[in-house]
Amino acid sequence: MQKCSVSFYLLAVLAFIQVSCVTQKQPAVTAETYGPATILQRVQESEKKVNRFVGFALYDPELGQMVVEHNADKYFVPASNTKLFTFYASLKMLGDTIPALKYKISGDSLLFWGTGDPTFTHMDLKNSIAFDFLKNRKEKLYYIEAPFTSTPFATNWSWDDYNYYYQPERNVFPIHGNIVKFYRKENSPYTTSPAHFKASVKADTAKLQPQGDSFVRGWRTNNITFYPKVANTSFSVEVPFITSPEMTVQLLADTLKREVKLLKRTIPETATILPGLPSDSVLKRMLQVSDNLLAEQLMVLCTGTISDTLSVEKSIKYVLENYLQDLPDKPVWVDGSGLSSMNMFTPRTIIALLQKLQQERPAEKLLPMLAVGGRPGTFRNIYKADVPFVFGKSGTLAHVHNQSGYIKTKSGKLLLFSFMNNNFKESSAEIREEMVQIMTEVHEKY
Repeated sequence: MQKCSVSFYLLAVLAFIQVSCVTQKQPAVTAETYGPATILQRVQESEKKVNRFVGFALYDPELGQMVVEHNADKYFVPASNTKLFTFYASLKMLGDTIPALKYKISGDSLLFWGTGDPTFTHMDLKNSIAFDFLKNRKEKLYYIEAPFTSTPFATNWSWDDYNYYYQPERNVFPIHGNIVKFYRKENSPYTTSPAHFKASVKADTAKLQPQGDSFVRGWRTNNITFYPKVANTSFSVEVPFITSPEMTVQLLADTLKREVKLLKRTIPETATILPGLPSDSVLKRMLQVSDNLLAEQLMVLCTGTISDTLSVEKSIKYVLENYLQDLPDKPVWVDGSGLSSMNMFTPRTIIALLQKLQQERPAEKLLPMLAVGGRPGTFRNIYKADVPFVFGKSGTLAHVHNQSGYIKTKSGKLLLFSFMNNNFKESSAEIREEMVQIMTEVHEKY
């Protein structure tokens, strides 16, 4: 018995020494040993750590090949990564300037109609070009609604998000971004903009709104209820309103402080285009803050270059058939913003699009248009560095969080990446942290 115990003890010691030696022989990952295999391992480990469906593609344009692929040929819901496709469509179809509106003078009358331009009296873009034009004309103003075949909400948008700022309706002539803004500072009386909607707001001082929203619009009306009990002492709340040609005319009249009449007639064949803002200023805001209305309306604007009937769907079809027919996997593309969960792209298709964007613009003009790590926009709290190294677009829906774009490495490379995450129950913040760790390591060591 004693002999067996000694033998067992010696075997255990030898096994411990062997394991220790093996452990000591495994080198730490350094810039010299870091490569595609390590990156793939990190992605796969992350996928197991936080259970989800991950697609990853990393492309080196100097080598002209993929560095790493993981489920790169599988379809994912892209969320706002869709806006990269809207960006590309706009670069191909729109000129340097957004057409603000179209008009024709007939005697003492000025007939005008919308192009889809979303910037008229937009509260953040500060555009007054069309406003000043209409305000100062001596003719009588008549608004004609241009033909528009898209619905206010795209296919598979969440109907119950109608009350939130990120889902305003699509239409031909957006005004104030198609939202009502309520603003209050330190318990002072709140303001309503546009003021037209003041009469539509009623306070309910007795109830607590179940979701904690201080302003709630009716489902199919523009009546809005204010709940003082859940409102903060200071707030800035935006609520989308229901659009219509009649509402457009009412808001134009209230904003311009002059009479505007709705005229129902065929749009004249000859018209003058009023130039608006530079296209880049609208595209940059759309990408950096992920503005859904701007994205949708840019696709509306694109239609105006090929048809008198405006339609998001028609623009998408045209772009797919004329500019994106060579993508590795045919996209399922249904809207401009990515709010629809029916959109589907593969990581390698997004890489192909990022390559096309590089062909449209040199890096010094392309990268600043995107969300930049540590700078104002959707990347402001991640990838912080004195010298930015990540430029791209995020995308978030329920159970969806993605990032795609360009990353600069310390070794001097500019790589293209698409990191897509679907079907998780954890918070987007946890998924974001996983992506940031991996991509930061790529920046530092690859």
